[in-house]
Amino acid sequence: MAVDVTVSREAGDWAENAEWLSEKAALATLAAIYDAEDGPAELSVVLADDALVQQLNRDYRGKDKPTNVLSFALTEAEGPEPEDGAPVLLGDVILAFETVRREAAEQNKSPDDHLTHLVMHGVLHLLGYDHETDDEAEEMEALETRLLASFGIADPYATNRLSPDDPAGVEPTNHEPPDR
Repeated sequence: MAVDVTVSREAGDWAENAEWLSEKAALATLAAIYDAEDGPAELSVVLADDALVQQLNRDYRGKDKPTNVLSFALTEAEGPEPEDGAPVLLGDVILAFETVRREAAEQNKSPDDHLTHLVMHGVLHLLGYDHETDDEAEEMEALETRLLASFGIADPYATNRLSPDDPAGVEPTNHEPPDR
């Protein structure tokens, strides 16, 4: 599969391995989901800070606050089809350092694991997955959980479910994380 993932550090005090983790998470997500028959693909991951993400969130989503990850899918945009052999431009995944770090601490997760999860979440959005309905959220969460398990990362949604011993079964998942 010919996929090019570009990771850039625009702002924030990201760990030294943040670019490597981001690329690894994006490539693993693409390897599991992206159809190689669609041809080569490109996407970018931008390691940013809350100020930049808040500006983008305000300008493009009408929400004047930072969020952990934004995905801007180019495959949904109107425009010419790529020429034969030209890569499909999937879009951009942009992460906010302060929000990612704060959430990791609040949720007792390692910052590396949380970053990995959010990159995977963002790439899934670029590939057309969403969590607007319960069914969509369940499908997306299952994919994320499977991908994270391949990295040895625990199910980030497990705390939203009741114990399997509970006679009521499984509590509906919280469809807010990572963030809307």
